Amino acid sequence: MESTEALLPREKMQRYGIESLTDVELLALFLRTGTREKNVLRYSQDLLRHFGSLYGLLSATEKAITQIDGMGIAKYAQLKGIAELARRYFSLRVLSEDSLLSPEMTREFLQSQLADEEREIFVVIFLDNQHRVLKHSRLFSGTLSHVEVHPREIVREAIKVNAAAVILAHNHPSGHAEPSKSDRLITERVVKCCQFMDIRVLDHLVIGRGEYVSFAERGWI
Repeated sequence: MESTEALLPREKMQRYGIESLTDVELLALFLRTGTREKNVLRYSQDLLRHFGSLYGLLSATEKAITQIDGMGIAKYAQLKGIAELARRYFSLRVLSEDSLLSPEMTREFLQSQLADEEREIFVVIFLDNQHRVLKHSRLFSGTLSHVEVHPREIVREAIKVNAAAVILAHNHPSGHAEPSKSDRLITERVVKCCQFMDIRVLDHLVIGRGEYVSFAERGWI
């Protein structure tokens, strides 16, 4: 039987909507029960404090999670399942019919796709002239600290799908999103190459762990 504490987040959700729940309450809703020493809300709070955030918990290793009292392999598998469901949800969402990308949706999608990668991955989102998503592709993959990008390949793919604009993105496995000098140089090369074919580069986002940098927001594009 579920504890009384586990029902409180559910009742709050039913009355005020899922968005009203705190990270602690969302985790409690999932865990349902705590331990003999802690109710589920206190247990959830301690878990988030231990891992730093929901992101820290969902991206933690099996060893880090299963060594916590009450968190076995089954809970670890469920947490990883939640993370993968979120990744697939955002992937399908940006391709849904009549989906127009907002800056928030773009960031959520890219963070879901890139934040946990152990190598640098370069992603391009291709859009039509109304900024609807036509396609998104992982065009280039590299090492822990470098990915080789070929601007002509980006233009070639854009032409294939008749894209009017693109959004560039790549991750920094180190977790720090601050762009390097080479990041800025390759962005300039891609922008110049796309301009020849009248393709707009709307943004280049660098994704770290729980952080990002937008070239457009900084006025670099």
